[in-house]
Amino acid sequence: MADRSSRSNDELKSTEDNKRCCSREMEESSNNQITSANGEKVDYRIYGMDCPSCAITIENGLKRLDNIQDAKVTYNTSKLQVIGTNALSPDSVENEVKKLGFKIEPLKQNKNIRTYSIEGMDCGSCAKSIENHLNIIRTVRYVSVNFSTGKMKVEHENSVDEIVSEVSKTGFKASLLENGSKPIDTSENKEGYGLITLSGILIALGFIGSYNGIPLFMSTILYAIAIVISGYKPVKSAFYAVKSRSLDMNVLMSVAAIGAALIGEWFEGATVVWLFALGTFLQNRSIEQTRRSIHNLMDLAPSEAWIKVESELVKKPVEDIPVGKIIVIKPGDRIPLDGEIIQGETSVNQAPITGESIPVDKMIGDAVYAGTINESGSLEVRVTKLVEETTIAKIIHLVEEAQEQKAPTQAFIDKFASIYTPIVFILAFVVIILPPLFGFGTWGEWVYKGLALLVVACPCALVISTPVAIVSAIGNAAKNGVLIKGGTFLEKAGAINAIAFDKTGTLTEGKPKVSEIESLTVSEEELISIALTLENYSTHPIAKTIVAYAKDKGVKAKNGELFKSIVGKGVQATINEDIYYAGNLKLFDEMNIFTGDVRSKVNEIQSLGKTVVIIGTQQEIMGIISVSDSLRSTAVRALTGLKQVGVKQLVMLTGDNEGTAKLISSETNVNRYFAELLPEDKVDAIKQLQSEGHKVAMVGDGINDAPALATADLGIAMGGAGTDTAMETADIVLMADNLEKLPHTIKLSRRALSIIKQNIWFSLSVKFIALILIFPGWLTLWMAVLSDTGAAIIVILNALRLLKVKE
Repeated sequence: MADRSSRSNDELKSTEDNKRCCSREMEESSNNQITSANGEKVDYRIYGMDCPSCAITIENGLKRLDNIQDAKVTYNTSKLQVIGTNALSPDSVENEVKKLGFKIEPLKQNKNIRTYSIEGMDCGSCAKSIENHLNIIRTVRYVSVNFSTGKMKVEHENSVDEIVSEVSKTGFKASLLENGSKPIDTSENKEGYGLITLSGILIALGFIGSYNGIPLFMSTILYAIAIVISGYKPVKSAFYAVKSRSLDMNVLMSVAAIGAALIGEWFEGATVVWLFALGTFLQNRSIEQTRRSIHNLMDLAPSEAWIKVESELVKKPVEDIPVGKIIVIKPGDRIPLDGEIIQGETSVNQAPITGESIPVDKMIGDAVYAGTINESGSLEVRVTKLVEETTIAKIIHLVEEAQEQKAPTQAFIDKFASIYTPIVFILAFVVIILPPLFGFGTWGEWVYKGLALLVVACPCALVISTPVAIVSAIGNAAKNGVLIKGGTFLEKAGAINAIAFDKTGTLTEGKPKVSEIESLTVSEEELISIALTLENYSTHPIAKTIVAYAKDKGVKAKNGELFKSIVGKGVQATINEDIYYAGNLKLFDEMNIFTGDVRSKVNEIQSLGKTVVIIGTQQEIMGIISVSDSLRSTAVRALTGLKQVGVKQLVMLTGDNEGTAKLISSETNVNRYFAELLPEDKVDAIKQLQSEGHKVAMVGDGINDAPALATADLGIAMGGAGTDTAMETADIVLMADNLEKLPHTIKLSRRALSIIKQNIWFSLSVKFIALILIFPGWLTLWMAVLSDTGAAIIVILNALRLLKVKE
């Protein structure tokens, strides 16, 4: 039967864990659980893997350790499972993974992991400094700081106050997040702004006074006070960074400022710390705009819900409401929890979840989602999910998880910066010491140039160029009902030039209807009864259509047994000791029972774009049921939009006959189609497109067509709002059944790639120019600071443009 093979649960089960395999055999055994008779099993999450070869590296590294019996890394879920003896040390596992260049986070067994919000980080080196400082504390077992989301995860035995205090020593502010609460608001840091303003005034007074006859020592005192005010925080942070063997921007700026003061350049030293403080403040304000795109999602679902207590309505915290409880939603209110309507009718604005601007009509039996808006009627809703399991909660979790994953470009830049900074730092000391030792100029001259070189060694603009762009793009997409599951997939989407679509349920509504019944050897009622008996155990959309049609007609099923699915062809069952079949042309062709009249009738129906379900036995064809599916209203517009954003190949994959495929392809204006496909044929079609040099995305419903979704460079699922599996398995999820979100996704991804490239080249160009200007003596210290902080602000503002990209 058409497309039946693509719906096979067996095929789906065997391929779910093979997704994103990069032609590697590791995934072939990913379903096999690691077992040990007396071993301890520990699970971890791995961050930083950008291809399955990373998984092999981790496995091989861990298997060499003592007390480890086995280790298995599943690339597409980023999970590590380790089996070891009772003497297995979690620290040894974590240290080995970190040595290999990846981040590791224990799962499940460690219940003391707490999440904190960190205020004041303006690039990745800040996160590294906090990690390094906390790692030297004996009571801290694990720490991971993510710059993009501004969050820190810590497993510790000491108190929360002690962790907050330790973070404050590094110059940042931490606050504990409980139950997904909002991070601290950093948008109105009055104290920091006031200190920056005060030190700026002191510098200005000292500079003006030096030209108006006030004693030199008075200007120096003003500069010194300004250095203390603006420099206290970075110097304090630098002290703890050096103590934990980090070389971050606080160290570089502090050395530059103190060095300038020691050689008598008080104005330069004061200007360095002031510009650095101002730049950091502006960077923090700008970065918060990107983080706010996710924080705002947290505000969508109300914290309380109305429930009925006898004859009265009482407000209750959503955390206290169990599954099955009846809640009341008034007109105009936001829906607090996912549920099913049991009383009332209304229109619901689902834009926060699906990005759809037009409200959706809802009635009894329909699902509603937390965070959406009840526009008109009053509703009674039976809660179906706890607050932490709602669709909006999963979206927030998935988006934050996506932002924590490093894209290949970001991983490369971070590695480059980790090499660049110490090299330039060492070069700065060489410049300070060697030239004056060999008589090339004065100490003061070369010390000044070395200090300028130290400032240029700070790679802040470079390392911030990629993550801010990725966070902005992922936040924009989430706001528009599209989940991009990480920077890797954002980059892949930007490179896509061919998209393959499953026909049923993607280009078409997936809600076929019985359009014609042709009885040949039995009555129509008898034919429908046999068809109902055969199709009752199938989950295929066409089978469901025939079952629904039979029930509407009041036809009853016969007593059938020995039901069997014939992959890619149909179904069979034994009725009254005879074997009956329902399937497509292929199935009955193999039986050699077609007559000329029946074949011409089938061909005629198929030429009209309808799907044919043939009912019969091995001896005769009993009748033909015609089923037709309507094209999605958004499909043509979406495909036109994809061509406009530069996708060259639009391809339809279907198990339907040639006639149906040709008709649908002409209506949708796809470039080409592949018809009468089995699941393995769809995989071959994807591979054929890849062999032609295309970067291929596959669009399906996230559950079906798993083999093709796994083989494609990018798997895109539709209708994630109603399907947990789609949200969990696909690389990109369109929350609504709306293909029109696809052009925006491709456009946003390409814009993000373009802005990342702009930021990288701009950052490198600024550093290169600054390095050149140092040695002729044209680059002053304050200019060096301005080139670094100014460039960082510019790349942030450039990345923020991604938040404004519209459909």
